[in-house]
Parts: sequence; structure tokens; C-alpha cells
Amino acid sequence: MIKYTIAVVGATGAVGTKMIEMIESSTLPIREIKVLASKRSAGKKITVNGLELVVEETTPESFDGVDIALFSAGGSISQQFAPEAVKRGAIVIDNTSAYRMDPTVPLVVPEVNPEALKGHNGIIANPNCSTIQMMVALEPIRKKYGLSRIIVSTYQAVSGAGIAAVKEMKDQAQQMLNNEAYEATILPSGGDKKHYPISFNILPQIDLFSQEGYTFEEWKMINETKKIMSDSEIKVSATCVRVPVVSGHSESVYIEVKDESASVSGIKEALQSAPGIELQDDPSIQLYPTPLTAEGKKETFVGRIRQDIDVKNGYHMWVVSDNLIKGAALNSVQIAEKLHGMGLIKK
Repeated sequence: MIKYTIAVVGATGAVGTKMIEMIESSTLPIREIKVLASKRSAGKKITVNGLELVVEETTPESFDGVDIALFSAGGSISQQFAPEAVKRGAIVIDNTSAYRMDPTVPLVVPEVNPEALKGHNGIIANPNCSTIQMMVALEPIRKKYGLSRIIVSTYQAVSGAGIAAVKEMKDQAQQMLNNEAYEATILPSGGDKKHYPISFNILPQIDLFSQEGYTFEEWKMINETKKIMSDSEIKVSATCVRVPVVSGHSESVYIEVKDESASVSGIKEALQSAPGIELQDDPSIQLYPTPLTAEGKKETFVGRIRQDIDVKNGYHMWVVSDNLIKGAALNSVQIAEKLHGMGLIKK
């Protein structure tokens, strides 16, 4: 049986740690796992499948003999080392924004567009976390009724900004409860001029502001949706908001479908039979998804499905998923599993 050597780049980070967990429970036949990170993390030890592995510094030579390389160490690291990994025969699955909008690189959610993998040239991009869960929830509806418009407002967890941001939120909360001075140094964006506290607060900015008053995070959702769905005509708009939640992105999604025979019950039927989705929608017993109940789980949870009051073909829904799992680590590993299942990994 073919067995693969897998490298995880950024193995000590929030997403890298989850990638290792997802690999441990995956269906991939594995010969060896290499854990790679920056020079300052080299020498640390990580337990994988009961074995203690030493973190190595990422170098071009790290990818010799590697079949699949999962990257989650920042866009600049991916741009530096992904081509080196491909040159040495590895398939790169990149969890940064470095290659997502490159027309030669497939942008893949396995439940939505696995066929795009056939066109890869060594690098496959993992979409933005907030885009992934929305695509999983909307694809069954698009298949059944068609989609003409999407308007999404996100409520994104702090873990999406990294481990340091989560720590700062917790520190701020304790300081505020103690009536002590607090500090904000990371959010809404580490590279921006001002920083605001996230504890007991909501920030209507994720990433830097870009064209037309939208942030880069909002443009990611807009452009990635069109690329994944292979539909440049679909209307997409996004407002991305950071909320004081540790893990689990939530989204309020409004859609307009093409088929006017659509109904709430028909949408629920489509979602119930779709892979990767758990429907939690019963207002009579207050059943709906929340970040706490989604944390640590692989599914994308959907609820609060209802028809718009004024627009006949308009529908609203609430979508929640663990941003570190399906929004990042799991989707990357599922891409690898699809590549294996489709016979696209050449030894």
C-alpha cells in the first residue's frame, strides 16, 4: 500500500496544532509526519500518534521526500517555501491567502468543488475560514435552486487572529473586571494604526481597509465565493466583524435563489442530506447553532432558516462552524484525502 510523508509547516501555531489532530484521525495512509516551524520554535517537542516528534526549522531541504505539505505559517512563508516544496515533488495545500486568487491555483472546499483539484500544478489553496463554512452551507441550496445573491454578516472568533489575540482578550476581560488598566495591541489588525479592546466589545473591522471601504477580509469572502462557485455573475457582499468569542465563527447569511419554487422546507431537506452539515433549526425548542456548541466539532451547523418578509425568493439563515477545524485544519486535510481518493498524488 502507498503511504505518504506529510509535512506540517507552522506546526506549533493554532491552526498547525489542529492540522496535526486532524491528520491523526484522517483516512490517509501515512508513513511519516514532519513538524516544521520557524527557527525560534525549532527543538520543541510535539506528540503525534503517540510518538514524540522534534520540531524542525523550515528550510527548502525540509521537503525532500515529502508527498504532501500543509502550510499554515503566514503568507510570506508560503510564498518562500511552497515553490521549493513543489520543486522537490510535494503537493502543497496552503492555508494562507498567498495563492487563493491565483488563477492557476485551485481554491477548494471538498464538499463544493473537488473537481477543481484535477487542475492543480502542485499548489492548492485553502479558502478563508469564513468563506469555507458559508460555501458548505450554500452549495446544497445552489445545486437545488440556484443562487443569484449573497449578503453575509460575520461574527468571527478571536482565535482567527491567533493565539496572542486570544490571550489578550482574556487578559483584558480580567483587567476590566478588576477595574484595572487594560492594553490593546493586536485587534482589529496588528498592522493598522489603532488598536481597540475586544473583550466586552465588538469590532466591525477584520484586516486592513481596502477598496470601496471594504476590508481585505470582506474582499476575500466576495472574491473567493465567486471563484469557488465558478460564477463571476453572482452578487456577493460581506461585512466582517470580530466578536469576543474564543473559537467558532458565526454568520448571518441572506440569499436570493433563482428558482421561485424554493421553500423553507425544501431548503431544510437539501441541507439535511448534504455532507458536512448538521441542521439545528427548531424555534419551538430554541434549537439553533452557537459557537460554544460548535467548538471542537467538524460539522458546519445551520439554523434559523426563514423566508424574507418582502422578497419572495429571499431567505435568511444562521451558519456556525469551528474556524480552526472546518475553517482551516480539517478542510486542508480533507483536500489531501480527496487528492488521495482521486489518485492525484503521484509518488
